[in-house]
Amino acid sequence: MTTVYERRAAPAVAPPARRSPAGAVAALLWAGAAAVIALWWADTGSVVGAAGWLTGGGRIAGLLCGYACAVLVGLMARVPLLEERIGSDRVARWHAMAGRYTVCLLLAHIGLVLAGYAAQDSASLWHETVTVVLDYPEMLKATAGTVILLAVGVTSARAVRRRTGHEFWYYVHLLTYAAVFLVFGHQLALGNDLSGNAVATAAWYTLYLGVAALVLWFRILAPVRLNLRHRLRVKSVHQEAPGVWSVVVHGRELDRLGARAGQFFRWRFLADGLRWTSTPYSLSAPPRPDRMRITVKALGGHSAAVALLRPGTRVWAEGPYGSLTGDRQTSSRSLLIAGGVGITPLRALFETLPGEATLLYRARTVEDLALGGELEAVARRRGAKVHYLLNGPQGQRPRITAESLRSAVPGLAGHDVYLCGPHGFARELYEELRAAGVPDRRIHHESFEL
Repeated sequence: MTTVYERRAAPAVAPPARRSPAGAVAALLWAGAAAVIALWWADTGSVVGAAGWLTGGGRIAGLLCGYACAVLVGLMARVPLLEERIGSDRVARWHAMAGRYTVCLLLAHIGLVLAGYAAQDSASLWHETVTVVLDYPEMLKATAGTVILLAVGVTSARAVRRRTGHEFWYYVHLLTYAAVFLVFGHQLALGNDLSGNAVATAAWYTLYLGVAALVLWFRILAPVRLNLRHRLRVKSVHQEAPGVWSVVVHGRELDRLGARAGQFFRWRFLADGLRWTSTPYSLSAPPRPDRMRITVKALGGHSAAVALLRPGTRVWAEGPYGSLTGDRQTSSRSLLIAGGVGITPLRALFETLPGEATLLYRARTVEDLALGGELEAVARRRGAKVHYLLNGPQGQRPRITAESLRSAVPGLAGHDVYLCGPHGFARELYEELRAAGVPDRRIHHESFEL
């Protein structure tokens, strides 16, 4: 099922793509880890005996764990450079990886240090544990922080996440801040590489205070400023398809937000059952100076309740976030591939990307083609192509292959491809696009799975 409109005007030339700073940021983070190991190396003489090796390994793990805690919190700060230039999905993956490293380093630090102390004192591991926790300075607070960090790690595991609600996971995750605060004191009081080393101590304070400043500004003060300035409220709610609803939000001077097509906000609707949850939803139309629109599919309790919102409901928003924008464009030809509700950011991009645009929209049935009328109008206005890919009469799911993509989109390898949909759909399409000859640098994808 395809709709094609003849182009009425010459395509605009795509602007030069902005390079992502992901490589530079990753290199900086790894350089910080190398500096931490160098600190241990410079402060350590000869290592003698099993106790010395165990304690030394525990010290390295502890220093790296302390550094990883700061990185972990920094990646949660929603810094625009990271969220918009690197991409929220990649930053989320980095955060998840940093979390796994932090938990592993924490366990290694505890186990190795206690084993080293026990070997040095010729005492049992249990006796040494009780002594350290009860008698060493700052250790009671550090123990409480350790328990919290381990709880955050356990609730972040996929097997646990599938059995708990998003709200439970979210609020447990926020306890990371308390955990880092509780363990900070013992790093300075008991860390042999920090205590007595004025330069290292100053650097450690700078690292933690800098991260705290990022969190304070971007997670607290900036959202407060945004919402006080723009006074967002629900303007209207209407159904787009079975189980799919659009919410129009209006406010003051929304052009000053700097939001762009393809980006998303984290929305908190101040209504019963919704006020305690902040959820990311993409803009499903280009933002205007007086309004923005999101389109939500009812996949859970929160998204289903969005359909019950009433005009005038106050809205608390944070953003804009995301790097799935025209800044990634490197060619004057674009292919947009949407699966299900993944059409929302691509609907906005389909209207605004310069040059030739082709849209491939995958859905189960004609009734599930949310925003289909708008897509047709946009395609007609700009002389673009729209391909609909639907299930067969018996529910057969057609497969999108490299061959079918090349057939539908001549010169595919020279296109920028914007991809949005469920994780499995996006992964499958990525492989087919690579097989069709599309370079990795021209495949643009952002996942909102948290």
